[in-house]
Amino acid sequence: MQYRTLGKTGLSVSLVGMGGIPIQKIDEARAEQVVSAAIQAGINFFDSARGYTDSEAKLGRVFGSYHAPGKLVIATKSAAKTKSEILKDVEVSLKNLRVKTIDLYQLHNVKDEATLDAVMAPGGAVEGLREAQTKGWIRHIGITGHVPEILVKAVKTGAFATVQFPFSAVEQEAAKMLLPLAAELGLGVIVMKPLAGGALSNSDLALRFLFEHPVTTVIPGMASVEEVAQNSSLGERALPLTPKEREVLEQQVQSLGKTFCRRCEYCLPCPQNVNIPMVFLLDGYYTRYGLQSWAEERYRAMERKAKDCAECGLCEERCPYNLPIRSMLKEASSRFDRE
Repeated sequence: MQYRTLGKTGLSVSLVGMGGIPIQKIDEARAEQVVSAAIQAGINFFDSARGYTDSEAKLGRVFGSYHAPGKLVIATKSAAKTKSEILKDVEVSLKNLRVKTIDLYQLHNVKDEATLDAVMAPGGAVEGLREAQTKGWIRHIGITGHVPEILVKAVKTGAFATVQFPFSAVEQEAAKMLLPLAAELGLGVIVMKPLAGGALSNSDLALRFLFEHPVTTVIPGMASVEEVAQNSSLGERALPLTPKEREVLEQQVQSLGKTFCRRCEYCLPCPQNVNIPMVFLLDGYYTRYGLQSWAEERYRAMERKAKDCAECGLCEERCPYNLPIRSMLKEASSRFDRE
């Protein structure tokens, strides 16, 4: 396994890390096998979140019995906005992960200026994480999100050691803005959604495409020992794409380009208050990750659903990718809004 330095943290992390979403859908015994296989394959960076149901706890079953402290780099995150809320979340994460210190604690999905202002304000989440650092609960502070303009503004504050964002052959907009800035500021770069939420079926080509860029670690989600073996082996060689392979990948990208939501949120606000990107995100979990029950539960909790679309078309006028949002909402509704 190749390793790279996670920016100013100085931590050495595996080029292929492990994202914590898919292990939600497998039982504890199988999750333990997958996480153990990842460690044996040289993967040492693991990323979870308070919002990923039992993901932290499943990782913790292995971390708690691991006999080489300091060899793993453990990251998780919280969407809490206030100091008190995030300190509570850090305590829960420590308990779930069964560690004394979390290497990287990130603000989860900071998506607009109001949220960024809230977490940066006195009494906000950043202040809470700094206190967690003084307590020895966490080592470094990072940020994640899907809106590059917000992440650019956030990292320029100097409050963060790492930045995590979606980057794939399908979704390159954020990388174009953030990679040069990360290099300038000495930030570690964590790539989420490297397979475009599962839309890119050839993980070999998709991951090797990312290795060619100045990223620190790429964190595909893995729910089987076979997936661990396949992805970790790519991180051992990190071979550049051949011209033919690049052509194959580009063909797949072109086939997805017109029907793939990048979650830029330019379609919002919806006059009917439908959170359109969230509908598509949950639909992706339903169709690509096999997390049907998980996605359905969160969809049911949404106040306004895909079926509430009035087909006004305003979202499609705003969408920079010209997505057929109305028909996409109907398709999602056919899965989620069954009577």
